Amino acid sequence: MVKYLTRGMYPSHTIKIQNWSIGVSIKWTSGGQIMEVFKRTALAFSMLALVLPLLTGCQDENSGLITVIFAGTEGATTGQSRMMTESAEILNNSGRFNARVFVSGALGDTDNLVTQARLGVHYVIPSDPGRLASQFNIPDLNILMAPYVLMDPQVLARLPATDIYQEWQAKLELQGVSLVANMFNGFRNFYTTTPVRQLKDLRGLRIRGFGNDIGQALATSLGFTQITMSATEIYPSIQMQALDGAEIQLSTADSYRFFEVAPYLALTRHFMLQSSFVVGTPFLNSMSDEDREFFLQVMYDMAVKWTGIIASEEADYIKNFSNNGGQVFEVDIAEFERAVAPLNENNTLNFTPGLQERLIRELGL
Repeated sequence: MVKYLTRGMYPSHTIKIQNWSIGVSIKWTSGGQIMEVFKRTALAFSMLALVLPLLTGCQDENSGLITVIFAGTEGATTGQSRMMTESAEILNNSGRFNARVFVSGALGDTDNLVTQARLGVHYVIPSDPGRLASQFNIPDLNILMAPYVLMDPQVLARLPATDIYQEWQAKLELQGVSLVANMFNGFRNFYTTTPVRQLKDLRGLRIRGFGNDIGQALATSLGFTQITMSATEIYPSIQMQALDGAEIQLSTADSYRFFEVAPYLALTRHFMLQSSFVVGTPFLNSMSDEDREFFLQVMYDMAVKWTGIIASEEADYIKNFSNNGGQVFEVDIAEFERAVAPLNENNTLNFTPGLQERLIRELGL
């Protein structure tokens, strides 16, 4: 059985690590508002950041199993988190691995986790192409999530076999990180406190989105003000009127009950979000050839399987939003495509000339 450690938005929880625990008591109103946080929450999570790498960053000397820590920032109910859980169970059932899953940002933010992985901690981290492009200075990686370039999740199964993907893998490995799987994680849309029926309704709104190059480019193209913060901070920030909304995938918005604070959903589908699973190259190379091949096959197979599951669940999240009083707008996608077209025309993201055409060709589209 794989156990979660989570820092999600739940009525109350106790975080348990092996045989000791850090208690965190949180009281909510029926609408989800935080009322009280007890027992040194800040200190608890500071301790987690310091202690967990020491606890989990090495092989279990007693059992001889390979320790693997899946470390995500999404809530436990999302497809990404469930994919990590199933992956961990398969690894554990092989008798070779001791895999655990941590979600809801329990171990910290994505970029810091990737940095720790480079230093040897046995993390498997779901980053994304935009983050990796900015963190490792590989601008061409942004093409995978450039607005309205890729719109079919199923093409991602063919991506690892392309030359262009393998070139990106090689560039990451030179910097100490191995890209082991790439999975569809939902189309990004706008959740807002005021209706967004057309492009002009977005202008001037304070929207939480990606803080990387591609996120900033989108904000400039569509006219909203980009605000960077973790996903767990969005709900209270909207509540406190520090935000007007967020651009985010349906599953995460559902898991954090955004319908309670941002009752309008504009289905722009501007980013085809992908979870790019990375590990530290030293960790991957420390495995035997047999264990490494098994690990990589599990990650690929699970990415393909859960790409289909996540795509199939999109409609359910939209329905749940409506059932909870939210209002959904099917916007004119062409209007938004025209707004972002200058990103390609002006090469705002500094792509290698002919990059999009090459990607489309190698994917067989």
